[in-house]
Amino acid sequence: MQFSDLFDKVPIVAAVKSENELSASLMCDSNVVFLLFGDICNIPRLVKEVKTSGKLAIVHIDLIEGLAPREVGVDYIRENTDADGIISTKAGLIRYAKSLGLITIRRFFLLDSLALETISKQSSLTDADAFEVLPGVMPKIISHIVSECDKPIIAGGLIRDKDDVVNALSAGAIAVSSTNSSVWFL
Repeated sequence: MQFSDLFDKVPIVAAVKSENELSASLMCDSNVVFLLFGDICNIPRLVKEVKTSGKLAIVHIDLIEGLAPREVGVDYIRENTDADGIISTKAGLIRYAKSLGLITIRRFFLLDSLALETISKQSSLTDADAFEVLPGVMPKIISHIVSECDKPIIAGGLIRDKDDVVNALSAGAIAVSSTNSSVWFL
């Protein structure tokens, strides 16, 4: 199965920042949950909750309290949780996680044209399964990235309603990620 196949039926990722949001995300149709919170004590349990609900658990490793943004942090996630993969802004962590067989998503913040150029350059150099670009409410830029990159694109950040979802998907994103729980139930 290709990574992009995960989003064929439901192209929305529930991105959660709290325990309450996690509970809500487990009831939506999304097949994938991005865990954007937690610490080294509770991340095994949080991942287990996601997995028990039949969804894929992708941990944003840069946001887990108590984990260093180093290979040992990836080792911790791999050895102490059943997470399916990680998200990170760090190319080295993505490369290492991929070597361990984890799904990898490289996150980029589109702050300016330099950031846009970086994505194009990184596309062929990274082992990431996909890129997540934030903010995801720029269809023209998403379309440009899709045409320049050989990686699937997930649009995230500031996705607030059905129009944002439709615009991102129409621009070529394979999915959108949102912390807005109303989007999870579209």
